[in-house]
Amino acid sequence: MNRLLCFQLVVTLCFGLSCAKFYEKDSVHFNNSLNPNNILKVHCISDQDDFGDHFLSPGQTYDFSFYESITKTKVDCDLWQGPDFRFHAKFRAYKGGGFIVHYGKKNFWDARENGIYFTHGKELPKLE
Repeated sequence: MNRLLCFQLVVTLCFGLSCAKFYEKDSVHFNNSLNPNNILKVHCISDQDDFGDHFLSPGQTYDFSFYESITKTKVDCDLWQGPDFRFHAKFRAYKGGGFIVHYGKKNFWDARENGIYFTHGKELPKLE
């Protein structure tokens, strides 16, 4: 009986106070910091979803969120820009750790004229 009471207390406290963070979705964010009239095309695919094509004008952002899988979650993205979208970059925008599941992990990507910058939002973006 004491074990059941302790379990109920832990579950109640956990869900009522602090476990919401453990169920927070992970997310990937893109920002177009390119020159005026330079549209950024974004296309991402994960192990489970195709997020489709998104066209961002300078200053616009696009983001999506998901729950990480217990198997390694990977999100691969393609970015195009320039006349007729002839400049292209393909990269892994998100990689989960497998058995170590992340909750609330955020990856920020910023497309600039001199490259693509990355940060988790806690430090200054760095050129990738």
